[in-house]
Amino acid sequence: MTQESADTATRRGTSGGSPLTGLAGRAGDDVRSDLRATARLTDSGGIRLTVRSRVGGLYGPAIEAETRRVAEALGVSNVEIEIDDAGAIDPVIGARVEAALRAAGVKGGDARPARRIDTGDPTDRDRLRRSRLYLPGDQPKLALNAGLHRPDGVILDLEDSVHPDHKAAARLVVRNLLRTVDFMGAERMVRINPLPLGLEDLDAVAPEAVDVILVPKVEDPETLLLVDERIRANTDRPVWLMPILETAVGVERAFEIASAVDSIVALTIGLEDYTADLGVAKTVEGSESLYARMRLVNAARAAARQPIDSVFGDVADEEGLRGWAVRSRSLGFDGMGCVHPRQIKPIHEAFAPSEADLARARRIVSAFEEAEERGLGVVSLGSKMIDPPVVRRALRTVEIARRTGRLEEVTDD
Repeated sequence: MTQESADTATRRGTSGGSPLTGLAGRAGDDVRSDLRATARLTDSGGIRLTVRSRVGGLYGPAIEAETRRVAEALGVSNVEIEIDDAGAIDPVIGARVEAALRAAGVKGGDARPARRIDTGDPTDRDRLRRSRLYLPGDQPKLALNAGLHRPDGVILDLEDSVHPDHKAAARLVVRNLLRTVDFMGAERMVRINPLPLGLEDLDAVAPEAVDVILVPKVEDPETLLLVDERIRANTDRPVWLMPILETAVGVERAFEIASAVDSIVALTIGLEDYTADLGVAKTVEGSESLYARMRLVNAARAAARQPIDSVFGDVADEEGLRGWAVRSRSLGFDGMGCVHPRQIKPIHEAFAPSEADLARARRIVSAFEEAEERGLGVVSLGSKMIDPPVVRRALRTVEIARRTGRLEEVTDD
């Protein structure tokens, strides 16, 4: 049996007065942690359910209960719903059933699950953002245990990784996952769609304690003003923004974009779209994008934002990934994206200070502290004078080492 998929945009029986049928989700032998829901509104008969599940003997009643909860929360009293389940958890069941009912024409109501997790305080502006793991928003199986891989951030993606026909259903899945899944300390991020569709995404996800919104294909500050305004209309909780530059125009306006609103915490780049806009091929060396990446770093630092690099798309090329990440750090980036969990560790290693760098930084900091205690205005290390920018860089290196737990690994020479 091959995988089948459907979405809230999939409807049947729309002609000749036939009942409208909505479908959402996936079914098939290779599907797991998901389901396909089919809903058809009726004139009578109450809520009639048919559940087919690999784990129906154990969880059939729970699947039925969650399906009924959603239908009743949306004010639906007469409907036929079929469930083809492949081990979906409650928030995914709820999202798929709601998406199918919405496709069948149901308006209004609130079927969000009760929040079960403590999302904690909003994240800090200057927290570590070495790695951010992209997860397709319509594939819940990938998100459920994403925190185990220990990325600095997880991105529930509603843009490029989601088929255009699946956008509405993915939005509900992401909303429910934000309410119920523990990402184990990873920063909770969502990449929305370009505006105006992205504003609908914000209405769904902004109230759900999201930490960072990634805004794709930004070319002007006005886009970020609209996004920030829409977020504030949905929540009082602080939400950071990370604009993505993906065109030549966006790169040329990098500083204007980086400084558009106070809630911008970082600036990043999408190199697949950027190189396509230039009409050149993206290479492992990255020479074709060096200008754009350096311009982004400079603009981000000028606006006191974090510069974050693009993803390295070849999951199998670990050597290429390590080389890219090392060069990225040397250009001034604070981190980069991941498309697979196996990329997280190499990226964290590349963005950590080397033993030699850390040992030297600690000696500089010690010399600086000694000079301060003695009331000296000049810092020297051996026969060399240390300028204030060098001291600041050393302090930053030591701080990064402390925050990543590496400080105790190195002793002064």
